Amino acid sequence: MSDLQFLLDRLALQDLVAAYASCVDSDDPASAAALFTPEGELRIFERGAEAPVRERVGQEAIASAMAGLDRYHTTLHVVGNHTVAIEGDHAEGVTYCLAHHIHDVDGPEGTTLPYDYVMHIRYLDRFVRALDGWRIARRHLVVEFTEDRPISVS
Repeated sequence: MSDLQFLLDRLALQDLVAAYASCVDSDDPASAAALFTPEGELRIFERGAEAPVRERVGQEAIASAMAGLDRYHTTLHVVGNHTVAIEGDHAEGVTYCLAHHIHDVDGPEGTTLPYDYVMHIRYLDRFVRALDGWRIARRHLVVEFTEDRPISVS
């Protein structure tokens, strides 16, 4: 693989990872699921667990799972530390993410208070090059730890 092709693929994979976060935060589950291969896999793991706590296979199942995020007022995925190893039309990558989920918690005297449920995530991805560009074949979402903290919303 030429250096130029490696850089083009690297940028395309970085864009793919960013597009996923953008689709999720834009409340667009169908577009997020379309970033996977038709038989793509999304598995959610807790730190150290060998078996996933949730598993979705196929774009329809992935879109359905993403639609469940509508229980939050908003989400904001901050993506960083993206590394990939590319071999021809296949790649494996690791991406770190802080996923913010804004929701209400019961407060005193019948009030509600805004909280931010933050998931500290590592995505362990397998990518394949399709006719229309790179796609996610398998995403293991590993929840390293979480926080649920009060916030102020202006």
